[in-house]
Amino acid sequence: MNKVVLITGGACGIGRAIALELAKNKYDIVINYLTSKKAALSLEKEIVQTYRVRCMSICADVSDVEQVDQMVTKIEEELGGVDILINNAAIDLSNLFHLKNAEEFRRTLDVNVVGAFNCSKRVYRYMLDQEYGRIINIASTNGINTYYPMCIDYDASKAALISVTHNLAFEFAPYIHVNCIAPGFIGTENELDGYDEEFLKEEVEKIMVKRYGDPKEVAYLVKFLISEEADYINNTVIRIDGGQVGSC
Repeated sequence: MNKVVLITGGACGIGRAIALELAKNKYDIVINYLTSKKAALSLEKEIVQTYRVRCMSICADVSDVEQVDQMVTKIEEELGGVDILINNAAIDLSNLFHLKNAEEFRRTLDVNVVGAFNCSKRVYRYMLDQEYGRIINIASTNGINTYYPMCIDYDASKAALISVTHNLAFEFAPYIHVNCIAPGFIGTENELDGYDEEFLKEEVEKIMVKRYGDPKEVAYLVKFLISEEADYINNTVIRIDGGQVGSC
C-alpha cells in the first residue's frame, strides 16, 4: 500500500510541484486547498490519469480546528490515515508597514503557523500508533534573514514555523521525523506576478547561482526528506535558495 501524503495549500505553486513529484514516485496524494478549487480538481485529475495513484482534493481552512478535523477524518475513512504531512499552506499580505493592521497580522499567523500546528496535532496520533511519520514544514528564508517591514507578519510567521519544527521534533521523537525547508526566491505564479523586470533582475543578482528557483527543486528536496535515504535527518532546517544573500 502506498504511503498517504497530505499537502496543505497543495493546488498551486510549490504545493502543486510537490504533489506531482510524489505522485510520480507512487505516493497517494491529498490536495488541501481553500480558494483554488478549479486548480485542485484539475491537479487531482492529472495525478490520477498520469500516475495511477489514489488522489483526493479537500477544501479546508487549516486555521480552523474543526475543518482540519473533518478533513483528516475523511482521509482516514477513505485512504486509511496520513503517513506524511507537508505543511505548505501560507498567505502573504505584504504591504507598506503603516498600512498594516493587527487583523491581517493575526490572519497571517493563523494560517501560516496555527494551521501547521492544527494539522500536525490532528495526524500525529496515527503516526505514533504505526511508529512511523514524517512532517515537513515549508518555511522561508524570510524566517531566517532580516527583511523589509512590509513583510513583517509573513517573516514572523515563518520564523515561528521554524520554532514549531524544533518543538514538534522533540515532542514526536523517535518515530515521527519533523524537518523544515526554507525556500528562497522560487519562481511560482504568485512569486512572479506583479513584479517588474527590473525588480526581478535585482533579486536574481542577490542569488549566487544567478537565477530564481524552480518549484520542482523544492519538491525534489521534499521527496528526499521523506525517503528512507533521509532516515537519519530530523529536527533540521534546510535552506534551498541558490546561495541567497538578501532580498525583500
